[in-house]
Amino acid sequence: MNLYTIDTGLFKLDGGAMFGVVPKTIWNKTNPADDKNLCTWAMRCLLIEDGNRLILVDTGIGNKQDEKFYSHYYLHGDDTLDKSLAAKGFHRDDITDVFLTHLHFDHVGGAVERVNGDLLPAFKNATYWSNEQHWDWAVNPNDREKASFLKENILPLQESGQLKFIPAQDGVQFSEGFNIRFAYGHTDAMMLPLLDYKGRKVLYMADMLPSVGHLPMAYVMAYDMFPLKTLTEKKAILTEALDNNYILYFEHDAINECCTLQLTEKGIRAGDIFKINEL
Repeated sequence: MNLYTIDTGLFKLDGGAMFGVVPKTIWNKTNPADDKNLCTWAMRCLLIEDGNRLILVDTGIGNKQDEKFYSHYYLHGDDTLDKSLAAKGFHRDDITDVFLTHLHFDHVGGAVERVNGDLLPAFKNATYWSNEQHWDWAVNPNDREKASFLKENILPLQESGQLKFIPAQDGVQFSEGFNIRFAYGHTDAMMLPLLDYKGRKVLYMADMLPSVGHLPMAYVMAYDMFPLKTLTEKKAILTEALDNNYILYFEHDAINECCTLQLTEKGIRAGDIFKINEL
């Protein structure tokens, strides 16, 4: 198995929403906001080369929305999904599987493209993977979360016949060395890849833990549908990760790609910080 970082660009989100009940005077020290109270975040995907399979975990925000939509998120940076794939020697047509942790627009937007007005899967040779529980949650969204589930990002996948579902049960194996952890606090049945890599375990954090700055237990996003559930899941996952020396891979941290954990007098915090290609 080989792992490759796929950077798809940077965007901005409200710092208060990203850190929930934590005061700005505290979180602003690690994630400084601009004059609009916006912080910069990555949309960092992961490419897994495993035998004959080339698996892309998440796809970023994509480029098919209109200017008004993107104006809310201040996309910036030089990275795109295609440029990042090319830098690693791959093309989107090489992708055999697209594994979607969940269906919020900044994770699934790049899965579908607009071609001559038609909405089509952006990875024509790939199977797309979600789970039925989360899919039903996304296509029948609650009023609070529906702005994150855009039908143009989701329905074309099913209409194409390229969508398959994974059983929503903890520990299910996607492929050899690729197990799945399920989390229910951020959104229903989000999937976290847990990978065996070079004798270590790498946990792709998705939106359970957006950044190193979210390691303290109380730092839970206001975007989470069930924040107390997130808190419970976060305690369990971080304790397990600490005890077993997991590597955490961050999708949204604009600075820090991976870290190990250590126990300090303030609780579980980052240990070593590095990039996945440094392993």
